[in-house]
Amino acid sequence: MPGRFVYWMNVSLDLRIEHAKDEQGGGSWMRIGEPLHNEFNSRARALSLMVQGRIIYETMERFWPSARNDASLPGFLREYGQIWTSMPKVLVSRTRTSAEHNTRVISADDAVGALADLRTQTEGDIGVGGATLATALLRAGLLDELLLFTHPVILGAGRPLFDSHDEPLGLDLLEQASFDQGVTLHRYAVRKVHG
Repeated sequence: MPGRFVYWMNVSLDLRIEHAKDEQGGGSWMRIGEPLHNEFNSRARALSLMVQGRIIYETMERFWPSARNDASLPGFLREYGQIWTSMPKVLVSRTRTSAEHNTRVISADDAVGALADLRTQTEGDIGVGGATLATALLRAGLLDELLLFTHPVILGAGRPLFDSHDEPLGLDLLEQASFDQGVTLHRYAVRKVHG
């Protein structure tokens, strides 16, 4: 059975992933406490592979490799640093040709074809990070699931969950849960359009 591309993202109630440009997961609107981060750790540990666009990858690369051994950080953050650093990853980029931390690089120019091949060679869930990448996979009919952590805020402006997607997207709810500070999890299967 081929792998499943799972777009995993923190979102506002109006499905924004950033309020300020290049916020990249660091927005003050997010409510990420220890219980929620433990959920992140558990789900990340269960992935077979992570696929990330350059901006998300570089945001992660700046923090998590050093976080894994930083005694000043709480254990759940050090744990995620270990998970991210050791997890097999694919970086999709037009500008980078190499990366560390168990990462291989594929060119963004032919990413959809390469990722389609990768999906057939991988069993289990493949975490997708980045709206540009997720939009490309969605348009190609390759995106299988959304894993949304919804924070109780309406941003009103900012980057949306998908770039320039103006067609209805049918979803089936697979799972839901609640966390501290009003954050909810919703996992959806993307309905495939058969023509």
